[in-house]
Amino acid sequence: MDLAGHLDQLLWTVIYAFFGMVTFALAFFVITKVTPFSIRHEIEEDHNSALAIIIGSLIIGLAIIIAASIAG
Repeated sequence: MDLAGHLDQLLWTVIYAFFGMVTFALAFFVITKVTPFSIRHEIEEDHNSALAIIIGSLIIGLAIIIAASIAG
């Protein structure tokens, strides 16, 4: 593959990575605004493991959805 092909692939990788990060940030912002309590306080200070597992599961699920939408 020539240099132009590699640069094209690099450009699309950067675009998709940016799209994924923006989508993830937007989803996490919505999650923090929808919950009636502070997620940070619950996980860091109260050591709420169940909430940490749920947020982690949401992050993994969102990553799978973003990856599937990028892959087409």
